[in-house]
Amino acid sequence: MAEMLGLGITHYPMLAGADTHMANLLKSTLKDPDIPADRKDVRNWPELAQREWGDDQGVAAAAAHRARLLSGLTRCREALDEFRPDVVVVWGDDQYENFREEVIPSFCVLAYDDTEVEAFAVLDMIKVPNAWGLPKDTTYRMRGLPAFAKQLATDVLTAGVDVAYSYEQRKGVHFPHAFANTQIFLDYEHVGKEFPYPIVPIAVNCYGEHVIARQGGMAKFADIEAGEQLDPPGPSPVRCFELGRAVARSVAAGDKRVALVASASWSHAFLNDKDWHLRPDSDADIRLYDALVAGDYDTWQKVTTREVVDAGQHEMLNWFCLLGAMSELGLELQWSDFVPTEILNSNKVFALYQ
Repeated sequence: MAEMLGLGITHYPMLAGADTHMANLLKSTLKDPDIPADRKDVRNWPELAQREWGDDQGVAAAAAHRARLLSGLTRCREALDEFRPDVVVVWGDDQYENFREEVIPSFCVLAYDDTEVEAFAVLDMIKVPNAWGLPKDTTYRMRGLPAFAKQLATDVLTAGVDVAYSYEQRKGVHFPHAFANTQIFLDYEHVGKEFPYPIVPIAVNCYGEHVIARQGGMAKFADIEAGEQLDPPGPSPVRCFELGRAVARSVAAGDKRVALVASASWSHAFLNDKDWHLRPDSDADIRLYDALVAGDYDTWQKVTTREVVDAGQHEMLNWFCLLGAMSELGLELQWSDFVPTEILNSNKVFALYQ
């Protein structure tokens, strides 16, 4: 008889980097000449932002943020080990990595066999040293479960939710960091060693209209104001909710112990255009976090694509998938934590459903 566990975590890339570099996204944003000077003036920032920035440009705040994130990750790993899953299904975004101009699927089940993953490929691209002091070419094995993944894709398609599937990673690119970092962070003390559980990734087109237009990353305001050639939207929040439900029905019909994981931070500063890419949209995040704690799925299902994009909550579509699954399975929230920040790009949330 199938058994399920639900987890929500972050794959925040800068957690894999050194504390001295954790605020690099904000430092880069502050160099944008088209952001008004008064907005960039630290004296005009919210009290939390000023305190985090301090006199060391966020280094001390980064250390405290790391400690809080590692505490949440440790609790999730302990729950995972106690549950002993046969497989871990992870919803994560593909940030112009595996999927590019050739094709952008709304959803894609990665039915991969065991894969050698470059642990620090993203950090190497942005010239950030890793937090472990390991060689930058360190790799690890992500174990796959292709037969399970194929059946999952079959069940979801039969249920009426269109999902693509892939048997091989795109050549010449690094493994999508949403999934790579999920394994790294759940195994933080043993990076490069054997992770005991196979992982089946489900890629979600979280970046939608910005996936090609901004190549899943930052944009300068001069480019935005010049007129972006936006892409078609990604899947709607309610469609992600429906995907989560379909995945839940599939695993419930089987005989495996399955951990269902949403891997994403919440609103991202570099996607929050209305606040000049300086901070996340904490008001929007807190509203949905309060609904999460209350088990208020109706509020989540009423969120629109426009609201997600305007708040910079693109990657939260992964969490809509998780909540869809939790609502279908009737699993209850046992523990959660909201980790706020004004200067480290994104608020982080952890959740445990049993």
